[in-house]
Amino acid sequence: MANLYDIPLTKIDGTPATLNEFSGKPLLIVNVASKCGNTPQYTALEALYQRYKDRGFLVLGFPANDFLGQEPGTNQEIMKFCTTEYEVTFPLYSKISVAGDSMHPLYRELTAQQPTAQVADPKYRADLESYGTKYPLPGLLWNFEKFLVDRNGRAIARFSPEMQPEDPRIISAIESALK
Repeated sequence: MANLYDIPLTKIDGTPATLNEFSGKPLLIVNVASKCGNTPQYTALEALYQRYKDRGFLVLGFPANDFLGQEPGTNQEIMKFCTTEYEVTFPLYSKISVAGDSMHPLYRELTAQQPTAQVADPKYRADLESYGTKYPLPGLLWNFEKFLVDRNGRAIARFSPEMQPEDPRIISAIESALK
């Protein structure tokens, strides 16, 4: 099992990074997209970040264009969209792939640690799987899939895209991770 903290990343401004800078803090890692039906979740993700950031919690956004071309912009366009349309202040990273052969190592490890997601609506998940996506992988991802990482850098929960960030199950898991 790889250490999530050591995986090389790039911030949306092009700066090299790792998650090591957040060692000891709970993280909610979300693959995001600007042209998705779930895009309004940016508002609730920002609210979560604001609610818990003083306790060390972070939301981290990873734009991905793997699903129906729903994140076609450049990193600069994505950043502008997120900050002007949704007033996002939580950290954003450069666009990556979260599926298929080019899946970023971070998502390879997250999905290995949490192969299945908690779902709010099993029909929603079945509909996603029936899309016949380009990458029919076990544990299918979609935009706005959420991975909760504990203070030790382990993925401890995974939430399906239709689970809103303010869902009581997500809030409860964050509260537990903050203890």
